[in-house]
Amino acid sequence: MDLRVLRYFLMVAKEQSFTKAAEQLNITQPTLSRQLAALEEELGAKLFRRGGHSITLTNEGLLLKRRALEIVDLEDKILSEFKGGNEDIEGKITIGCGEFNAVEILAKICKSYREKYPLVQFALHTGTADHISEMMNKGLVDIGIFLEPVNTEGFDYIRIQGSDHWVVTIKADDPLAVKDVITKKDLIGLPLILPERTNIQSELANWFGRDFSRLNVAFTSNLGTNAGVMAIHGLGYPVSVEGAVRYWNRELLVQKRLSPEIKTGTVIAWRRNIPYSPVVSRFIEEINAYEA
Repeated sequence: MDLRVLRYFLMVAKEQSFTKAAEQLNITQPTLSRQLAALEEELGAKLFRRGGHSITLTNEGLLLKRRALEIVDLEDKILSEFKGGNEDIEGKITIGCGEFNAVEILAKICKSYREKYPLVQFALHTGTADHISEMMNKGLVDIGIFLEPVNTEGFDYIRIQGSDHWVVTIKADDPLAVKDVITKKDLIGLPLILPERTNIQSELANWFGRDFSRLNVAFTSNLGTNAGVMAIHGLGYPVSVEGAVRYWNRELLVQKRLSPEIKTGTVIAWRRNIPYSPVVSRFIEEINAYEA
């Protein structure tokens, strides 16, 4: 399978038109059609539904799109890594993270690194711990930032102790918004929005104790931003780490820490015992230097 043809396929999927895709690729439309017809024959699957002036992907086409994006990203990453062997360090470092306070520390490390190597580019992917870990194992993400507890088997890492406090996000005009802290008693009976990860919920279960089974869980969410939107519309009270919620509009939402307080550590991790490009290896050195 030719990578060039996969890029052709992705362009057609993006433009939803063979004619527009051919213009973007600077090739003729018949040439593009022949290449993709050969790809369908090679795979033994129909990739497109043609209707009117636009096309859509079949289920097989959607699957190929997902895999093709991974392959193309990996090819781009390989090319970027070998650029890092030049005297002037350049290339791309891909980082996966959630919405944690530890991203502030990441920003400081990136700033220090960019001052030394201004040609380096960073790609930030926000996602769940499971998704980031999967992308790291596929070689698509170099560095991951995880909220504890997390399985660190197969990773080297530094730990950032107690970097995030647990908070409840509340509408600014809610009666609870005037309180300094939020207790278990305040939350019993309210519609709550909890983190999706089971091991993170276990941390909250320890805090709530026997009351955990009495909670009214209206939503679970893997990202705090979506939970915040639900809160603005009065659909629930997100319970999460501070993270990005500190930057939300406080005229709409406020955050109150739990009492007794819960603090959660964070790890910055990378895969153990694999060769890295010079640009990534030096960034790992920068991470370890920060710990020191």
